[in-house]
Amino acid sequence: MSGTGKRSAGLLLFRHTDHGLEVLLGHMGGPFFARRDAGAWSVPKGEYEPDETAWDAARREFQEELGLAPPEGEAIELGEVRQTNGKVVTAWAIEADLDPGTVVPGTFRMEWPPKSGQVQEFPELDRVEWMGLERARAVVVKAQATFLDRLAEHSD
Repeated sequence: MSGTGKRSAGLLLFRHTDHGLEVLLGHMGGPFFARRDAGAWSVPKGEYEPDETAWDAARREFQEELGLAPPEGEAIELGEVRQTNGKVVTAWAIEADLDPGTVVPGTFRMEWPPKSGQVQEFPELDRVEWMGLERARAVVVKAQATFLDRLAEHSD
């Protein structure tokens, strides 16, 4: 792969319930995604530079985006996907339970409304939810659905 594209890494938490496998996804914060459902959910993740390993970045980003320490446990490699924006995302799955109510999301700043000269602060993820694979596939960033498929294969 060429070195020009941005790289991102994240952790996909999963748990086994009476209703089957559930994964923890975050709804992307900020005005662009406020009213969107499909395509607005993501594995908690973030960009990293070449001097950091993808694994270290995934754990750091989890902490930054959710305000919680990344869980310990066996990490299942889910490999890489390339999103339509060209970003390459690497992810691991870890079995862990987490109460979404304990999440303290990290924030980012951007000019909003556009060309207003006003900078507002928004949460990186404005909500975090456990969901079954069917709902997760319907709302996650399209390329990331591959991670769900790989996790499902691993969990069979």
